[in-house]
Amino acid sequence: MTPRPQSPPAGRELDHPALDEIRLEGVLHALSDPVRLRIVRSLAAAGEDLACSGFDLPVSKSTTTHHFRVLRESGVIRQCYRGTAKMSTLRHDDLERLFPGLLDSVLTAAARQAARLGD
Repeated sequence: MTPRPQSPPAGRELDHPALDEIRLEGVLHALSDPVRLRIVRSLAAAGEDLACSGFDLPVSKSTTTHHFRVLRESGVIRQCYRGTAKMSTLRHDDLERLFPGLLDSVLTAAARQAARLGD
C-alpha cells in the first residue's frame, strides 16, 4: 500500500494575495523599509527559497516576523513551511508581470546605494 501524501497541519498554510490582488502601493510600501529591502535583496541574490531563520537582521525575532508578513501580504514574497522551517521566495515573475521593470529597478538602485554608502 502506497502512503498518501500528508496535508500540512491546520494553521500551517499561509495566506498570499492572488496576482490580481497585488497593489502597487502595497509593494512600494513593503519595499520602502530598509530591513524589508535587505530581505528582498538577499532573496534576489540567492535565486532560491531561503529559510527565514537564515537571515541575519538587526531586529528582534518578532520584528523580523512582522517584516516577512508585510512582504508576504503585499505580494512581494511567497512563503511555505518545509518541515519546521518557513521558507521564503521572491515573487519576481508575478511582480514583473504586473509592474514591468519595477523590482529590477529597485534592486539596482538599492545595490548602487549600498555601494555608495559602503553597506
